[in-house]
Amino acid sequence: MKKILTSAALLFLFAGAANAQHAFNAAEFKNNLGKTGTLCDTVYSMKMVNDTLTLLNLGGAYPHQKYTVAVKGKTKLDLPHIKGKQVCVTGTFEMFKEQPEVVASQPQQIEVH
Repeated sequence: MKKILTSAALLFLFAGAANAQHAFNAAEFKNNLGKTGTLCDTVYSMKMVNDTLTLLNLGGAYPHQKYTVAVKGKTKLDLPHIKGKQVCVTGTFEMFKEQPEVVASQPQQIEVH
């Protein structure tokens, strides 16, 4: 019985590690273009472009942000109260007009802390 429990615990531990996303910082961003990762920082400003595109500027207010999060699709974020909050976004790392951008299309890709 002890071997079964130990095996189950190891399987659970390795399965969780395989699904975990690597957390990146601004310095690592350009080295990981096209990859999916998680980036955490403070929201300094935001803009609702239209019903299906919201831009969050992290690490500084526009136009001096470290990176932008492009939230595609309808969002359920509490936008009036998100400024100044720490967020973690999991998405694809891209460059848009020579600026770092993380693209997120699902609400569960954004965690507000």
